[in-house]
Amino acid sequence: MNICSFIDKENKVYSEEKPNFAPKKCYMGKVISAVKMKCPRCGEGELYDRSNLFSFKGFFKMKEHCSNCGMKYEKEVGFFYGAMYISYMLNIALFVTATVGYYLFFEEKYDWRYYIMVYLLITFMLVRWIYRMSRSIWLMIMVAYEPEKRDII
Repeated sequence: MNICSFIDKENKVYSEEKPNFAPKKCYMGKVISAVKMKCPRCGEGELYDRSNLFSFKGFFKMKEHCSNCGMKYEKEVGFFYGAMYISYMLNIALFVTATVGYYLFFEEKYDWRYYIMVYLLITFMLVRWIYRMSRSIWLMIMVAYEPEKRDII
């Protein structure tokens, strides 16, 4: 099945052309947009300015509107508070993975203090990625995938 396909009332799948009567269902478009940190509605516009990946200026700066469809990313003040829960989930997943990896492969070779130092270093290095990914996932959850829709900026 294609990333985006069209399904009619009898559950026939059309991946090439959209029949006039078929509602659009997109299974992976939103997930791909979130992972690539693209606009959750059209999948084309950037959420963040890619030119400042290693610059401390604008470290956490997010674009206000999508350059392709014109969607405003922050719907209201405090819209991204929910992304804190996504960030927490990503940090817990990293911690559990690192801890299981330590106990399975490195416990006899290295003291636990080295594990803590390495884990804190990795977490510190991934702060920017976790911050951006949590906002991207939050937008994916809250915004419908409608690539044909456009807003006037």
